[in-house]
Amino acid sequence: MARRITSKQRLTLDLQALVQALEEFMNRQDGEGRRICDATCGVYAFYDYDGEPIYVGQTHERLRVRIRRHLTNQRTDAVAMHVLDPMEVARVEVWPMWDLEEASKPNRKKALNAAEFTVFRKLTQEAHVTRLLNEKAPPKDDLVELPASYVGEIVNDELRARLGHADERIARRASTIADLAKVIRERDVSPGLRQTLVTQAERLEHLAKRRLGEVAGETTPSQTKRETRREADAD
Repeated sequence: MARRITSKQRLTLDLQALVQALEEFMNRQDGEGRRICDATCGVYAFYDYDGEPIYVGQTHERLRVRIRRHLTNQRTDAVAMHVLDPMEVARVEVWPMWDLEEASKPNRKKALNAAEFTVFRKLTQEAHVTRLLNEKAPPKDDLVELPASYVGEIVNDELRARLGHADERIARRASTIADLAKVIRERDVSPGLRQTLVTQAERLEHLAKRRLGEVAGETTPSQTKRETRREADAD
């Protein structure tokens, strides 16, 4: 008789698979033989199973350190506050900024701020709810030309079929919203965190509408996306 895997063991196995794929992506080399996430400075973005952008950040402590902390460490602010669900991240994109390796701290920060704002604005315009899950949006800055980016899928086919199923994601997203709402109820939080709750709710609504349409055969994902964008624009 096959041994039954508990839900806790399954979660551990899933995380191990995600971490392995993440490490393989971060060890990818660029045209000059550098591992792309060894760059000290850079901007990164996370996408969900639909390819929707959900989070943007910057770092000056090495890309691999910051990204690994976000997706594997439950004590990071974004994860601990239930802003970001690591299990919802299916794709990672990074913009290594090798030219900042020897830059002064002020020049490094200035360049990172402008790059992060540029990425954030671009991805916000592409998101179906026209907002991301960042508690704080980057301060408005000049738009700049970005370095080459690298994109990696961190879920294998088996995980995508199971964890990426709409019903699974609806349940997971609803749980995240409940946890975030509890944090807001119990603490003195920023308006930005409350805005994140609204964004999470809109993302849940979008996914639930799409799933209903798929089951009922009344609409398509692209139609739902257009409808949700029109509603966001009207607000």
